[in-house]
Amino acid sequence: MFTSINPATGEAGDSFAELTSDEIEIRVQCAHDAFRSWRKTDHATRTALLSAIADQFDANKRRLAEIAVREMGKTLKSALAEVEKCVAGFRYYAQRGPEMLGSHRITTAAGTTTARWLPIGPVLAVMPWNFPYWQVVRFLAPTIMAGNVGLLKHASSVQGVAAAIEEMVVAAGAPAGVFQNLAIKSGQVDALIADDRIVAVTLTGSEGAGMKVAEAAGRALKKVVLELGGSDPFIVMPSADLDTAVKTAVTARIQNTGQSCICAKRMIVHADIYDAFLEKFVAGMAAVKAGDPMDAATDMGPLSSEEQRRTVLDQIRMIEAQGGRLIVGGEALPGKGAYMSAGILVDVPIGHAVAREELFGPVAMLFKAADLDAAIALANDVPFGLGSSVWTNDSAERERFERDIEAGMTAVNQMLASSPEAPFGGIKRSGHGRELGPYGLHEFMNLKTVVG
Repeated sequence: MFTSINPATGEAGDSFAELTSDEIEIRVQCAHDAFRSWRKTDHATRTALLSAIADQFDANKRRLAEIAVREMGKTLKSALAEVEKCVAGFRYYAQRGPEMLGSHRITTAAGTTTARWLPIGPVLAVMPWNFPYWQVVRFLAPTIMAGNVGLLKHASSVQGVAAAIEEMVVAAGAPAGVFQNLAIKSGQVDALIADDRIVAVTLTGSEGAGMKVAEAAGRALKKVVLELGGSDPFIVMPSADLDTAVKTAVTARIQNTGQSCICAKRMIVHADIYDAFLEKFVAGMAAVKAGDPMDAATDMGPLSSEEQRRTVLDQIRMIEAQGGRLIVGGEALPGKGAYMSAGILVDVPIGHAVAREELFGPVAMLFKAADLDAAIALANDVPFGLGSSVWTNDSAERERFERDIEAGMTAVNQMLASSPEAPFGGIKRSGHGRELGPYGLHEFMNLKTVVG
């Protein structure tokens, strides 16, 4: 049995029955059977379904958003924006999907060859709680457009969201088995990956979860896409607009209460402007209002759980034990709920393990860089390589950042954010493969060469 806990109050919410072994078997077979017919559908049928799902999300966005607020604590404003982003994601693949799946004619020495994109089968998605709708849609929309079918193993804490997504897909008229929610625990994932009826797996989550899924997929020789942790740098150079950079840094660190893989986590500031940045950044973080996620005046809600808050607080204590200093916030707030204040850590020991971990909460680590080379070296001095944000109005600096920062994504003079149109993913221990755009659509497809 899964029971939702409201992190704003600590109170129990809805409960959801865990699937039995027989029920899992029925759903996997249903997906297998559904693929046999769905793979043959034309592009118009697939785009019509995506549009209908988008309509369902749009018509029910307030109810869907409130479920996310109750289950993982994000603000209502943020949850509504997430649902609206899902609508945009479904519509993007409905509108642009057919052209992405077009065949390509290639002239070879032997004559003419055609490259075709074809579906491959049921895809298993293992998804996290932090963006409980959008993370699923990033996999689901291209899965449907490709002619594949999907099975979702969502995080235990957001089973209400998982059930609501399935409800929206069914209400849109999806054939049985095109998308199904599996209310199961993590220990059952390996057996699903090993099942011959499931052809691929995608996971967004922690580094540890990614290693386990990658190992299981490797044993089964199945394609896997992994979007794992990040410790994204936010680099500010003297040529940048300082006020805009600071304001964005605050937002980039506290969005989703700091629980985003592409949150800016390490602020790396050039020595010439470090003191000015620090003064403004401290004021900005100190002004962040943590509180009731349903209140429009709230800047950030609670962390997703009491356990998550303890994890972040323990990381802060470890950094302090190594010489780091908490100069504002970063403390558990009194009363009910998994709330904490936005914080800043300075004097974090460069190169030490604690400086190379991902802080999944609203606390920034601030570093001083002597010059451009030092800033890039600091940015790359972590095992992760997901996103990054750089602030400069110098074209030569911009070129260096684009070329030399070890990350799958770099935003210039703006906060990094995902969009349906652009590829999303990382390198190093942040995973491999890409979601979104045409690249995410093609990840789980057979690029078939037809000669003659």
